Amino acid sequence: TKADRELIIVATSSHNKCLYCVVSHSALHRVYSKKPTLSDQVVVNYQIADLTPRERAMLDFAMAVCRCDTITDEHFLSLEEVGFDREDAWDIAAIAAFFAMSNRLAHLTDMKPNLEFFNMGRVPRDKSKNTTEM
Repeated sequence: TKADRELIIVATSSHNKCLYCVVSHSALHRVYSKKPTLSDQVVVNYQIADLTPRERAMLDFAMAVCRCDTITDEHFLSLEEVGFDREDAWDIAAIAAFFAMSNRLAHLTDMKPNLEFFNMGRVPRDKSKNTTEM
């Protein structure tokens, strides 16, 4: 899901110490998941966050890829136990790997999140500021 993708990015970006990606993707996770505190828990320590078994297995695998651990059959079995298949494993790994690169580019360019990302999913939108014309 979109929320799953954002949660993977939050966990791996936290490990990679990428402020921009942590803040912006936490915001997107809050919006997609409707869980306003979960991404903050994952930023601090995903292993003690209020995750479902499915989310925990997903993040365990994503973090193994992020840390460049040796991926074993045990990793795939853990995913399969909660309903993921090998194609899902590829998707999880691809997100973790892509954002490892993205995190490093954000560091290189000294990207900083804007205030809107910090507030997204925490503060109700001001619909009067909608600039889209019909």
